[in-house]
Amino acid sequence: MTRVALAFSGGLDTTVCVPLLKEEYGHDEVVGVTVDVGQPESEFEEAEETAEALGLEHYVVDAKEEFADLCFDAVKANATYQGYPLGTALARPVIAEAILEVAKEQDCDAVAHGCTGKGNDQLRFETVWRDSDLEVIAPVRELGLTREWEIEYADERDLPVEAGDGGVWSIDTNIWSRAVEGGELEDPSYVPPEDIYEWTAEPEGETTIQVEFEAGVPVAVDGEAMAPVELIQYLNEYAGKYGVGRTDVMEDRMLGLKVRENYEHPAATVLLTAHKALEDLVLTKGERSSKEGIEQEWSEMAYKGLVFAPVVDALEAYVDETQDVVTGTATVKVQAGSCRAVARDSEYAVYSEEMASFNTEDVAGISQEDATGVAKYHGLQERLANNVKEGVTKPELATDGGNGSNDGNDETNE
Repeated sequence: MTRVALAFSGGLDTTVCVPLLKEEYGHDEVVGVTVDVGQPESEFEEAEETAEALGLEHYVVDAKEEFADLCFDAVKANATYQGYPLGTALARPVIAEAILEVAKEQDCDAVAHGCTGKGNDQLRFETVWRDSDLEVIAPVRELGLTREWEIEYADERDLPVEAGDGGVWSIDTNIWSRAVEGGELEDPSYVPPEDIYEWTAEPEGETTIQVEFEAGVPVAVDGEAMAPVELIQYLNEYAGKYGVGRTDVMEDRMLGLKVRENYEHPAATVLLTAHKALEDLVLTKGERSSKEGIEQEWSEMAYKGLVFAPVVDALEAYVDETQDVVTGTATVKVQAGSCRAVARDSEYAVYSEEMASFNTEDVAGISQEDATGVAKYHGLQERLANNVKEGVTKPELATDGGNGSNDGNDETNE
C-alpha cells in the first residue's frame, strides 16, 4: 500500500492530479494537504468541498505564524525582488515544509504538487522536499499537461471542478502579498482593470502611520501593540484604503522566462519603508552600504525558495547583528498610492542635532575651521590626475577607413 501527499488547493490542476497519481503513478492512496498562510476563507471551503467530493483524505495546516515570522525576517533584510516585496516566494518553502511534515506523519512514500514546468513554484517546493527520502512527483510537468487537456479529462471523469475554469485571472494570496497574473495581463501593453485589485482602493486621501520596532521587528502600529499576523492583516486593510502597495512588473523568472505580474502588498510596503527609514537613522554609513549587498543576496535566495540554505543563515547573522539598534519608531505618510517616511526616532540614533545644526559653533571640541584641512585634501588625487592628463598627447586616429594602418606604399596589386 503506497501513499502520496499532494499539495492540494481544490483547483483544476490539483484536482486532476488526484486520479492521475493513482492511474499513472500507481499509488494506492492520495492525501491532500492545504496549508493556511492567509488565503481567503473561500479557498479553504473550495478545497474542503472538492476533497469531500473526491473522497480524499484531507488535512489543513495553519502556518500563518511561521509565515509571518519569515515575513519579518524579510523586513529586517529589506527584501524586494525587481522592485516589489517578496510574497509568494516566501510562502512556498513554508507550505512545502508543512506538507512534508504531514507526509511523514501519515507514512507517505511520496509528495506531489500541481505546478507546471514553466513557473518558479516547482523549484521552491522541490528544494525542500528533495532533502527528504520521499519520492517527488510533478504530474502536470512530467505528463506535459495543458489546461485544455485537464478540462477535458475532468469532464470525462466528472471531477468536481467548475468546468475546469478557475476564473479570468490566476491569483495567489497570502497575508503578505496578493499576486495576479494570466488572461489579458499576459499582454504587457494591456492596462489592468480596477477590478483585479481587492486589497487596495483607487488611490486617494492621506494619513500617517507610526510603526514601532524592537531589534528590527515591527511590534506596534500607532502605539498599539500587535502580534505579527494581526499587525500584517491590520496594515493590509488600513493602508490598502489609501491605494498603497500596488506593483505592475515585468518579472524575470528563474527559468529565463519574462512574465507580467501584478501585486498588492500594503502592509509589506509600509513596513519595509518604515524599517528602512529607521535604519537610516541608527546605522552607520558603512553598515548601510555593506548591508545593501547582503539584502540583495538574501532577496535572490528567497526568490528562489532557498530561505533554508546555509548561506541564508550566514546572511541573517549579519542582518541580525545590525538590528540590535533598530529600535524606535518611524512614521510614514500614505497618500494617493504612495508611501514615504516623514519622521523617525530612536535612542540609538547615530545623529547629533547639535553637531549637524548650522546655528551652533564648537561642539565636542570640533569647530567649522577644522574642516579646512579636510577640504584641502579632498579631491587632491583627482586634481593631480586631471593635471597629468592635460600633458598627455593622444595618438591620432587612423584615417584609412578602418581597413588597417597606412604603411606609405601607394601601389596596388592588379
